[in-house]
Amino acid sequence: MLKAMREHLDLVAELAGRWPEQQPARSKQRIEAVLDLLGRPQEAAPLILITGTNGKGSTAIMIDALLRSQGLRVGRFSSPHLIDATERIAVDGAPISPERFDQLWRQIEPCVKLVDERALGGLRLTFFEAMTALAYAVFADAPVDVMVVEVGMGGGWDATNVAAAQVGVVTPIALDHTQWLGDSLAQIAAEKAGVIQADATAVLAGQDPEAAAVLLRRCAEVGATAWREGIDFGLLDRQLAVGGQVLRLTSAGGPLGDLWLPLHGAVMARNAALALASADAFNGGRGLDPAVVAEGLAEVVAPARTELVHASPPIVIDTCHNPAAVQATLATMDEAYAFAPQVVVWGAMADKDSASNLELLEPVCAHFIATQADSPRALSAAALGELARERFGPERVTVAPELADALDRAVAWADQAGPGAGVLVAGSVALAGAARRLLAPDKPLAAGTDDSPPAEAEL
Repeated sequence: MLKAMREHLDLVAELAGRWPEQQPARSKQRIEAVLDLLGRPQEAAPLILITGTNGKGSTAIMIDALLRSQGLRVGRFSSPHLIDATERIAVDGAPISPERFDQLWRQIEPCVKLVDERALGGLRLTFFEAMTALAYAVFADAPVDVMVVEVGMGGGWDATNVAAAQVGVVTPIALDHTQWLGDSLAQIAAEKAGVIQADATAVLAGQDPEAAAVLLRRCAEVGATAWREGIDFGLLDRQLAVGGQVLRLTSAGGPLGDLWLPLHGAVMARNAALALASADAFNGGRGLDPAVVAEGLAEVVAPARTELVHASPPIVIDTCHNPAAVQATLATMDEAYAFAPQVVVWGAMADKDSASNLELLEPVCAHFIATQADSPRALSAAALGELARERFGPERVTVAPELADALDRAVAWADQAGPGAGVLVAGSVALAGAARRLLAPDKPLAAGTDDSPPAEAEL
């Protein structure tokens, strides 16, 4: 067992040594070439392709759950991962095992090597392209009835966009990855509109008018049917409840009420409406059975989305890393937990807009602890601490480069502050994953599985 896990971790490290996913090589030459050698597994089942700036992962999880409640076998591909790369490829709602991951990689590796030798565009397959090829191979081998796939970045040139998607889903678009996608909402929307394909259904979350105009123009150009939040589907009402919320949604089947969602916040409620519309669109525009919807949403597990992982003092972890996501997380924190006072443990990637994020955090953060994830992309705790001191003042900022030390300091601070105090840990997916492994190592990452993550998984 230990030998097998070490071999798996070595394999993941080998894959991670390829061209990094945060620096996309904007070409589909390599992924198309390797998939052709594999017999085009991306065409083995219908495809739902999801893009947007925030909410892609949670929306994909909810679509997955709704389709499985219909009795379908679902393959889901998402990125990045919290703890181990196996999380990116789920079948029947659960990540594939490290053994299956390794076995399928070894089967496709000869084809990958052939494409690597050609160095199309001057590169071997990138890490993300390799993971995408593996995911499609897993889904074809399973086999699955439908593939729910989250793009890595953008849409039109993304490695996932290599088959005719029956449904193209666009979550809210905001400014992020501007160095790759453009520095305006219209430019970013034009890239993401690539998931909307001819004669398909485009399921569009509510958008800024600048982005909405681009997406609707794309629908008209390719003959796609547009389903728009607020017009064709949406959130009618939500009521807070212990551990989540009760929703009333409307989509193809008309209004549905008393839907329990074990996630917090208005954003997650809207994502549920988007997911239901996506499942309805895949169902040929027919509304799902209300019992199926209720069962599917009740089974949703979305790790590190304002997730409570420790009770005393309460500690919540989240993956927010850009201003739009930070705003949503803070609104959810206020509604669901209302920590008073609140200490924030934050670790950011160097390419993120830390100044804007800190500006949003300042009014609601009594004390800020700057730390860093174990990643070469991470902004150092020292540099983050300097930015925080400029915004918060030196007396409200602590620098603790080691995450375990930062968490200990946050717990001590909250304990001293007394009842009502709590801790938010956020700033990057890598930090959220590391915190979850430290604070809740036995907590399942998906519904219906008790599998613990690898003890020494790549963060």
